[in-house]
Amino acid sequence: MNEELLRELVPAVIGILRRRGAEFAAAEDAVQEALIEALSSWAENPPRDPKGWLVTVAWRKFLDQVRAEQARHLREERLGSDIDPGVVSAADDSLQLLFLCAHPALTPASAVALTLRAVGGLTTRQIAEAYLVPEATMAQRISRAKRTLAGQRLDAPGDVATVLRVLYLIFNEGFSGDVDLVAEAIRLTRQLHAAITHPEVMGLLALMLLHHARRPARFTAEGALVSLAEQDRARWDTTLIAEGVVILQSALGQDRLGEFQVQAAIAALHADTATVAETDWVQILEWYDELVRLTGSPIARLNRVVALGEADGPRAGLAALAELDPTLPRYAAVAAHLHEADGDRAGAAALFADAARSAASTAERDHLVHRAARLNST
Repeated sequence: MNEELLRELVPAVIGILRRRGAEFAAAEDAVQEALIEALSSWAENPPRDPKGWLVTVAWRKFLDQVRAEQARHLREERLGSDIDPGVVSAADDSLQLLFLCAHPALTPASAVALTLRAVGGLTTRQIAEAYLVPEATMAQRISRAKRTLAGQRLDAPGDVATVLRVLYLIFNEGFSGDVDLVAEAIRLTRQLHAAITHPEVMGLLALMLLHHARRPARFTAEGALVSLAEQDRARWDTTLIAEGVVILQSALGQDRLGEFQVQAAIAALHADTATVAETDWVQILEWYDELVRLTGSPIARLNRVVALGEADGPRAGLAALAELDPTLPRYAAVAAHLHEADGDRAGAAALFADAARSAASTAERDHLVHRAARLNST
């Protein structure tokens, strides 16, 4: 089956459904369902007229959706809505959707995709481009999430912690293509913060703002990654930093500490210094101790090693690193950094090269390769 052909046909098929009277969102949903059927049936029995096949099946799916929606409205009129938005006001449909998209029956990946589609209003193509996957793959993921929810009673929407995890995952995806997932995550989190008073919602929003404030300095004009220590701090957005700090202080004042507040506190300590030399690594280390206590996360333990190396010296960091699992992501990069700080340039260069082989992105790989080359050349 030619997925490229499917991608080319999607806009035309959506256009035909819209000319027949379907709204854009309903047309796109129907075409998604048709794509799923195409993925399962075309491999063994490809149609002679792919476009005509998609139009026919998508229109049938659209009519099925209309009938199902009409039936649902009739049931709700008779029995009342089954949806309980919990702490979210029933008057705010988008927030209600946000909580339902974080339904406990969904996997994190499905919840993220469905949130971007149903709450963020992004098209399937935009979401697919942001996640660097084929549109048909993303359509399948979204449709699977919808089918999962179709078999559930929607009286158990995701709780605040689940919603925050979904928003955090969206934020961490960063940005690519023509969709800025960072901005979308901040927008949705602001909306949640405006609706409910919750210290971890404040903590996550503060964390996002503080990280986003450093974004202009994270890459060179050529797209090369710039480490935190080497960033031009004059390019940081001080307005966002100030807003993040105020929100964080308000959250901490509620005395209900959570992991997002702790991460935001660490980010604030980095953002609130004019130079790298002024960084309060002792206090950052104390916050990492809190984060490890709250989460037990191996990644938090690895990041704590970096802070320990800065606060107590690279050998203290290396000793703590030896107690962690060497298969952790970025373990080799942390080891390289500590060996370089300890004066072992050859060992650090080898470790940077090793870390580059498992880098999560091209920019990160190139950055690690450059650090290895710089150590080898001197």
